[in-house]
Amino acid sequence: MVTIGDNIRKYRKKKNLTQKELGDIVGISNTYLSDMEIGRTNPSIKTLKRIAKGLEISYVDLLKDTEE
Repeated sequence: MVTIGDNIRKYRKKKNLTQKELGDIVGISNTYLSDMEIGRTNPSIKTLKRIAKGLEISYVDLLKDTEE
């Protein structure tokens, strides 16, 4: 099963961004972003949309394959 964190990491790496760089773009700490990527915490819908905007993708892309 693919998680939201897996998808965030995948799209972040496709953009060649570090966690700190994406965190700065989105306005969240790299620690919080790291926690999301490893599944320690889940983002709110508002945060998920901000991350997607920072990655220049639809927030729906971050939810794909997470419902299985």
